[in-house]
Amino acid sequence: MSAILTPEVPATESPARNIRRTVLPNGLLVLTESIPHVRSVSMGVWIASGSRDEPQAFNGISHFVEHMVFKGTTSRTAQQFAREVDSIGGNLDAFTGKENICFNIKVLDENVAPALDLLSDLVLHPTFTPEDIAREQGVILEEIKMDEDNPDYLVHETFTQNFWKGDALGRPILGTVKTVSSFTQQIVFDFYASRFTPRNMVFSAAGHLDHDSFVAQVADHFSGLAASSESPLQKLPAPATHAHITLKRKRSLEQVQLCLGVPAPAVDSPARYAVYLLNTMLGGGMSSRLFQAIREDKGLAYSIYSETSPFRDTGALSIYAGTSADKTAEVLRLTIEELRRLKEEPVSETELKRAKDQLKSNIVLGLESSSSRMSNLARQEMYFGRFFSVDEIVEQVEAITPADVKALAHELFRPEAIALTMLGNLGSLTVDRAALAC
Repeated sequence: MSAILTPEVPATESPARNIRRTVLPNGLLVLTESIPHVRSVSMGVWIASGSRDEPQAFNGISHFVEHMVFKGTTSRTAQQFAREVDSIGGNLDAFTGKENICFNIKVLDENVAPALDLLSDLVLHPTFTPEDIAREQGVILEEIKMDEDNPDYLVHETFTQNFWKGDALGRPILGTVKTVSSFTQQIVFDFYASRFTPRNMVFSAAGHLDHDSFVAQVADHFSGLAASSESPLQKLPAPATHAHITLKRKRSLEQVQLCLGVPAPAVDSPARYAVYLLNTMLGGGMSSRLFQAIREDKGLAYSIYSETSPFRDTGALSIYAGTSADKTAEVLRLTIEELRRLKEEPVSETELKRAKDQLKSNIVLGLESSSSRMSNLARQEMYFGRFFSVDEIVEQVEAITPADVKALAHELFRPEAIALTMLGNLGSLTVDRAALAC
């Protein structure tokens, strides 16, 4: 196939990172970043929808289809895939998130052609046989049971389901025993046909490659994928959050798992860098306030951290800790105290600089491999529609002031917005809203 551009969408370039984009005639967007000094190429097919875009009756279908494409295609068995990937020293993987699905492979630059053939065959020609569907249902049902036996996973899942209660964003990516058991071949094929369309895909690649020749190879494989005549997938509005207090008693556990969180800005919010810095100082590393106050100073927990979960239209900032039942109240009190301090006292320039240096290091080191660059390309395209240079990001990080952090803490840590989940041998422990006042 020689035509590689639609007339109305020219290729654009990013000179700072040598990024180029091309839209094929059927609507498939191809992104590349040429990195001449490496010997690897990472490529990925990204589907711009995930578990939050599923109907409730089909919860888990995105993850199920991600598994099923590995079970064989019209030209290869699953065993043949494994052998061919190993024969070129490749690393083939996939994952499903709340808002996307990704199939990716990383190889030496000399093996781009066979790797692209494998990846495209995987994505474009799955067979979804009834026998494979039945077997994979059994596998995923065991995966669901395994996760439900993991208290760390279970407390986060319980928190999320109640935080975005009644919305697809709160439902588990794996689905439930009921929904996964209901999937038939027709359901799988219908879902695949509705989501695996050119305009709902991004093909990204990074490494030692030439954009024009790579796009020509992608076009050869994907030209048969017809442009969808249907309108783009309808994205539902941002869900409401619920400031719940959920105590889930499970006597068999030695520890109490605690997850506390608040609503946070969306992934493309102008406040995102302030959120990242606030999270870093609160519980993002060994020098963070929670780690020092709860683990190092008091010895109350082994695991204590905070994290952000940003999505296209909403987000959460949450804190996790695992501790014994008799220390739970103290861990909760100290956590609330740290939230109050961030609201009442400006962070020092020294602490803020340390957080900035840590964040900048994570950003730069996170872009040192071809696979991370490939992922970064796709995510920036899907969420921002443009590409940010490292210098641009660093400049915005450096612009954050102690006053910005304090103002953000006031906005986020409102007692009436705090949600809490506790899981474990709670005994007679109770928590009321007054205990969350910060």
